[in-house]
Amino acid sequence: MKNIIIKLTLVLLFSVVTTGCDDEFLETQPTNQVSADLAVETTANGMILLNGLHRSLYHKFYTRIIFNGIGSQLIINELAGDDFVDTGSNNTWTTVYKWTASTSDTDLFTDFAWSFYYHLIANANILINGIDGATGSQAERDYIKGQALVYRAFAHYQLVQLFAGRYDQEGENAQLGVPYKLNTENLLVPRDTVDKVYELLNADLDLAIELLDAKSRLNKSHINQSVALGIKARVALTQGRYDVAITNATEALADFTLMSQETYAAGFKSDSENNPEFMWASQIIAGDQAIPFSDYGAWVSRNFNGNAVRGNPRAITKVLYDEISATDVRKTLWDPTGEHPDVELTSNHNKHPYTNQKFLVLDIADSRIDIPLMRAAEMYLIIAEANARKGGADGEAAQALFNLISTRDLEYTLSTNTGQALIDEIMINRRVELWGEGFRFYDLKRLNQDLVREVGPADTGTHQASFIGNVSYVPAGDKRWVFLIPKSEIDANPLIEQNPL
Repeated sequence: MKNIIIKLTLVLLFSVVTTGCDDEFLETQPTNQVSADLAVETTANGMILLNGLHRSLYHKFYTRIIFNGIGSQLIINELAGDDFVDTGSNNTWTTVYKWTASTSDTDLFTDFAWSFYYHLIANANILINGIDGATGSQAERDYIKGQALVYRAFAHYQLVQLFAGRYDQEGENAQLGVPYKLNTENLLVPRDTVDKVYELLNADLDLAIELLDAKSRLNKSHINQSVALGIKARVALTQGRYDVAITNATEALADFTLMSQETYAAGFKSDSENNPEFMWASQIIAGDQAIPFSDYGAWVSRNFNGNAVRGNPRAITKVLYDEISATDVRKTLWDPTGEHPDVELTSNHNKHPYTNQKFLVLDIADSRIDIPLMRAAEMYLIIAEANARKGGADGEAAQALFNLISTRDLEYTLSTNTGQALIDEIMINRRVELWGEGFRFYDLKRLNQDLVREVGPADTGTHQASFIGNVSYVPAGDKRWVFLIPKSEIDANPLIEQNPL
C-alpha cells in the first residue's frame, strides 16, 4: 500500500506560487500537479489539487493506453457482464472478457483498478485532512472538502464491489472488504469488513452532503450536492435500504430534467455541460488534457478513427436489443445492420450488426468524449427499483418507470405489471438505459444473479465463444465474482489477507 500510494500521489506534485485565493479559487483549468504540502496552505492551492483529482478520472495510468482512468473501469464492468459484445478478435481487454482477470493476482486490470482507486483516495485524504486549516473562506473550504469526501467514498465503494464478497442485505457482512483509508500516514492497515466499509463511506457521504449544501459548482466535472445524493442512493440500493435510496435519488434529480428524444438520438458526445440530464461527467479539455487513442471515446465510440474502434466496435446483444420497443428512441442507438448511414465512418471501419452509436466523438480524428458518470435517468431507475423491491409500492415503482420511459417512447403506457414482473420490466429498462456506462457487472453481483451470455456465430448479436474463452455462464457466488488483491499489494502490506484463490 505504501509504495502504491506514494508513487501515485507523486503524479500530482509540482511547485505552485502561493497567491491570494479570490481569483485563483475560481480557476477551472485542471492540473495534475500540485505539491502535497502546499495543497492545503490556501483554498486556491487546494482547488488546484481538487482539479487534479477531477483530471485523474481520465488521466492515463502506467504506460499502456488502455488505462485511461474511470473510463477503463466502466469498460471493465461492461465486458465482465452479458450485454456488451466485442465484435473483433483484437480485444485488448481479453482477460476481463474471459473472466480470468479476477483470478490472477498479477493481472494488469486487477492491479490497475486497485491502484487507480487508492490513488484517488490518497489525494482526497490530503484535502480532507488538511483543508480545514487553509487560508480562504469557509465556503471555499467546504466546497473542496465536500468533493474530496465524495471521491473517498466513491472510490471505496468501487473497490469493495470488486475486491470483496457482495453486500448481503440479509447478512451481517462480516466478510473481508477493503482497507478504508482515512489518512496518508497509516499506510499499512488490514482490510475492514464489508459492513465497516459501507458504514464509513456512508458517513463520508453524509458529511459531504452537508458541506455541499447550497454550493454551486464550476462545471459538471465537479461534484455538487446532487451528485453526492446520487451516490448515496446508489449505495443504499446496493445495501437494500430502499427508502434511503428513494429519498436520496428523488432529491438528487430535483434540479435536472430528462433530455429530449432529439438530443438522445444524437448520441453521447462532448456536450454534457448543456445536456439537462447529465448530473456528473468527466469533461476532457482539448490540447494537453486529451490523450489520443487512450480517451474513453477511443474504445467505446463508433466513429473514432482508431484501431480499437475500427476493428472492434462494441455491440449490444440481440436478445437485449429485441426487448426495446420499435417506438423507443433508444432503439436508434444501435444499428442491427451495422451500416450506420448517418455516422461518418472510414472504409477501414469494420461493420458488424448491433454496433452502437450511443457514444460518438465529435470528430473522427479526436478521441475525446465526455465520460458519463451520473444521469438523471439512473435516479428514476433507482426510485422505480427500490419501490418495486421494498414491497407494497408497485404503484410508485410503475409511476417512476413511466416518468422515465415515456420520454424515450411516446407510446409507452403506465405499466400494469406487479411483483416480479414489474421488477423484471424495470431491470430490462435499466440494462438498456445504462448500457456501456459501467453498471452491469455490479448489478449482477449485488443481485446475486448468474452471468449468462448468449453465444453464437459471428455477426448474430451474440458473444463468440473463442472471444469470451467459452465463459458463457458463471454461477452466482462463484469465487470469480471477487477479484484477487494484487500481489504487489500483498507483498507491500503484510496485514492484507488475500481472497480465496
